[in-house]
Amino acid sequence: MKVDLFFTPSEVEESFLANRVVIVIDVLRASATIAQALYNGCKDVIPVESADRALDLMQKIGRGFVLLCGEREGKKIEGFDLGNSPYEYENAVVKDKTLIFATTNGSKAIVKASAGEKVVIGSFVNFQSVLDLVANLNKDLSVLCSGENNHFSLEDAVCGGMFIDKLKDYGKVQLNDGAQVACILYQKNKENLLKALETSEHGKYLISLGFKNDLSFCCQLDAIPVLPILENGRIIQYTVL
Repeated sequence: MKVDLFFTPSEVEESFLANRVVIVIDVLRASATIAQALYNGCKDVIPVESADRALDLMQKIGRGFVLLCGEREGKKIEGFDLGNSPYEYENAVVKDKTLIFATTNGSKAIVKASAGEKVVIGSFVNFQSVLDLVANLNKDLSVLCSGENNHFSLEDAVCGGMFIDKLKDYGKVQLNDGAQVACILYQKNKENLLKALETSEHGKYLISLGFKNDLSFCCQLDAIPVLPILENGRIIQYTVL
């Protein structure tokens, strides 16, 4: 299995992702928030690149059928129903709803990854579920880190490195330079994932906004055993047959 890791979406062209499995990672916080929303019963999640696109889509679907979700600079977008904290996505709020999801980094990365043959949203919170799926598919893999405003983010790299490190247990893997570096970062930080999140640039920024508890949530290993899969522009909970 050939495994390529990209630290930001700008490093890869959509055409490269064709015929590949893609794991999109946005540890802080889109990956965990999407997993939480699906776990708590939302119908599906539609990732979009911008708030304007979210509003346009809401008009087409109908305001009564959707929740507008997303953030800019870590804060809920004005006029939206929910921000990007997983704690907001309770069953009573999201059950049976379609969520239109526009975040600074994660939703944009997912849209770009849609060129892949199978696209799964991964993080620490659903790590083993995603790992098992990818290992069983046994196809060339691209790990796409969302990064932070198209810059490297430590937390995404560490999580990507963890996926790659554990894939080695399933068989021989051929790694690009990014994948090799991510594995080194995972080994350096694996004993204290929370510390990695707290010392990351974006982690420190979220703490300054009052979202320290989100960091603890997002590093809970296998706390949310769901498989968010992108199909026809919508993220649904995948069922392994």
